[in-house]
Amino acid sequence: MRRNKSGFSLIELLVVIATVSILAALLAESLARGKGKAQQIQCANNVRQLGIALRGHVAANNTYPQVIQPSWMADLQAELSVAKTHINSSKYLSEGVWKCPSAHRPADLPPSIGYESYAYNGYGMSSPDDTNSLGLGGHHVWSKSQMPGPAVKESEVLNPSQMIAIGDSFMGQSGTIKDGGWSLWRTHASTADAESTKRAYARHQGKASVVFCDGHVEQSTLRFLFEDTTDAALAQWNRDNLPHREALAQ
Repeated sequence: MRRNKSGFSLIELLVVIATVSILAALLAESLARGKGKAQQIQCANNVRQLGIALRGHVAANNTYPQVIQPSWMADLQAELSVAKTHINSSKYLSEGVWKCPSAHRPADLPPSIGYESYAYNGYGMSSPDDTNSLGLGGHHVWSKSQMPGPAVKESEVLNPSQMIAIGDSFMGQSGTIKDGGWSLWRTHASTADAESTKRAYARHQGKASVVFCDGHVEQSTLRFLFEDTTDAALAQWNRDNLPHREALAQ
C-alpha cells in the first residue's frame, strides 16, 4: 500500500522562506518610512511653535530677536513659557519643541561642543562682521566693537512670507552642509565634512523643516536651500528680499 507524503519538500521550504523574507523586508521598509514621516511631521510642528513664539516676540517688541545676548533662544523660550521670563538654563534646548526627533548628536562629538536641532536665520547671506547683516539677528557691528548692533525692526523685513526665520539646524553651501550648528545659514563659513552632510540629507529624506517670518511652515529641499542659485532660492535668506548673488563668491 502506497503512503501519501507529508510535509514540505526542500524546494517548497526554500520558496516559503524566500517569500517570508521578502515580505519582512517590505514591512520593515514600510515601517521605516512611516516612522520617518511621523518624525518629519513632529519636526514641522516644532518649528511651527517656534514661529508662533517668534511672532509673539515681534508683536511685543516690533523687532526680531538678536543672535547674541539676549539670545533668540532665550527670547523665544520666554514666549513659550507661562511666566514669560528668560530661562538661563540650556536644558530646554534638548527638550520639547527644541528637539527634532530625527536629529541625533554624533557619538564622537566632544561634550564641550553644542549640538542644536534648530537654528535662526540671523545673518542671511552675510558674514558675521558685516555692518548691515541681511538676516534677522541684528545689525552686526558687534564683532568689531564687542557690542551688539541695533535689532532688526519688523518693518525691515520686506516680504515676511518669503523670508526664512527658523529651521532645522543646517549651514553650508554648494552641497556641503554642517548639521547641529548655531545658525541657519547659507554660507561658506562652515567646517562641514562628508559625515555631517550625510546626516543632514538623512534627517528628513533630503528636506528641512523651515518656518518663515509670517509663520507658515514649509518642507524645503536641502538642494533648494543650499545649492539652488535662482533668485527665489537666494532671496528667501535676506530681509530685503534680494538675491545678493555676490555673496556666493565669498
